[in-house]
Formats: sequence, C-alpha cells, structure tokens
Amino acid sequence: MRPQGFIDHAAAFAQYAALRGLFGAFHMFPPAQNMRTAAQFGSLYGRLVKRHRDRARGHIRRSFPELDEPAVATLADDSLRSMFQMFLVEATAVPRLLTPTSWSQHVRTGRIESSLRLLVGNDPVIFVTGHCGNWELLGFTLALLGFRLHALARPLDNPWLDRWVRGVREARGLTVLTKWGATTEVQRIIESGGRIGFIADQNAGEDGMFVPFFGRLASSYKSIGLLAMRYEVPIVVGAARRIGGRFDYELDGVDVIRPSDWRDQPDPLFYITARFNHAMELAVRRAPDQYLWVHRRWKSRPAHERAGKPMPERLREKLRSLPWMSGTELERLEQRIEPLVCA
Repeated sequence: MRPQGFIDHAAAFAQYAALRGLFGAFHMFPPAQNMRTAAQFGSLYGRLVKRHRDRARGHIRRSFPELDEPAVATLADDSLRSMFQMFLVEATAVPRLLTPTSWSQHVRTGRIESSLRLLVGNDPVIFVTGHCGNWELLGFTLALLGFRLHALARPLDNPWLDRWVRGVREARGLTVLTKWGATTEVQRIIESGGRIGFIADQNAGEDGMFVPFFGRLASSYKSIGLLAMRYEVPIVVGAARRIGGRFDYELDGVDVIRPSDWRDQPDPLFYITARFNHAMELAVRRAPDQYLWVHRRWKSRPAHERAGKPMPERLREKLRSLPWMSGTELERLEQRIEPLVCA
C-alpha cells in the first residue's frame, strides 16, 4: 500500500473508531434521555451553523408562503432537532428496540394496512418514501414484519462506516443495494417478484424530470417511473412519522399508484413522477417538522428557468392535466425561482 493510501486508510479507521466510541457512550443512557439530548444538539447546531439554518428557513418560507417569520423559524428549528434525533439516536437504537416481539409496542400500522396487502404474495412492488419522519425505520419495520425488501442507498465514502451502517440497516432482514451499478440487480429482483425501496426526493440534476413539489418544479429521477412502466409494477408511497417525540411511530400509507392509473395518461412517465412527488408532499405536510429541510431538493432548475424564459406551453399543458393541479398552484409553478444564497 502506498504511503498516501495507508494514511487515508488510517484516517478512515480513526474516524470510524471515534464515531463508534461516541455512539457507544451516547447510548449508555436511556433512549428517552438521548432523544432530549439529541434535540438540544440540533438546537445548538442551528445557532452555530447559520448556512444550514438559513437554507432550511428559505425552503420552508417558499414551501409555506402563508407562514409568518416566527413560524418559519420555529419549524426550521424543529426540523434540525428532528434531524439530530434521527441520526444520533434512532438510526442505531431502532435495531435494539424493534424486535419480532417488541415492535408493536412502538409502531402503529393503521394507516398503511391497505398498502401492506400489496406486499403480501409474490407480485413485485416498488416502495417509495422521502426524507420525512424516520425513513430508516420504515424499511426496517417492513423487513421485520417478514416482507422481502431491497433498498437502494448511496454508499458512504468511509468504508468502515459504510459496513457499520449497512449492518445496522440489515439487522432485521432488509437488504441494502449500492446505487452504483445496481440497475441489473434491481431488474432481477423485480422479475423474481421482489420489492424495491427508493428514497425518491433527492435532486436528480439538470437532466432529471421536473415535476411539482411544494409549489416549485423539482428535479426527480426518471428511473422509478421507467421501472414501473416496464414491468407494470404498482408504486406504494409511505412514510414513518414520529409521535410525540418518543420512540413511537405511525406507518403512513399515502398513495398507491397502479398501472391502470397511468396507462391512459398522455405522458405516463410524467404522471407517475409527478404523482409520487405529490404523495411525498402530502406525507411531509402531515409532519413538516420531521422533514429534512436542509437538503438541496430544489438545487437544479429546469432549462427554461436557466435560460430566463417563460414556462413552455407543452410543460404547462402537462401540469394542467394532473388531476390535483389547481390554478393557484400552476401560477406558483410558472414563477421563476431564484436560487437561495445559502444553497
């Protein structure tokens, strides 16, 4: 191994060891106390890291124009506290607290039971969620209940941390696939009647498909809709919401998009992509304080905005054709979005 390679390897291990030690010490205390401590860390982070705090506030301000500034600030602060509770406590505590015999003490399935029926049997299903609530717990619980679920995730740059996090995610039967080069494996799983899970609210770049999300066009990956269309597979959109700031959650089945829903649409891919983004927006609206408002969902802009031109009529017609689209919402979408200074 070259000297630089050895140094990088040693630095990665040192980072891993430090974090494992921190998490080990942190989890010596009761989970409820850790949740309160993590929330305090989130509040401190919001005060110290102005760029991320302002980004969260900017996204909330544009997504909820009816809120006044104090309400925007409060919601941003709550979301940062939720983020720290998710990453510092829940991500590693969930495998210990949720077992085949104890999960029902912490998780309610009432709002997702109709969606779960699709996961029973041998037919393939695509499961979609966003960075709302506890997205890790959602896949973890479904796997714990015995549903064969494969989830796509970006590998961490640190290989030691990546192996650790993957082990936590797969502790109860969830299978994690790396996003790099996973296309063939995803197709094999669908063809064999498996289930694939996506976190679908990530920015897909300037070549993505731009569809509405909180009154702005947001770039979304086309792969989910293309996969559903190719194999005639239904898409289930769900989320896991934290209840009362404790280790109690409700699984929320927001929408089921079936092949019959898009088959007669003039642009099926646009319809599917817009509809699961609409469903994710509904999930966020049910618990906006648990959304990851600091992530750069609207970083990329459509070609007409980049060129300083009005919205093309063809895109306007596609938007009008969406059953849930209102005139007010269409007017918001037609407005050019200036990038956030802190984005």
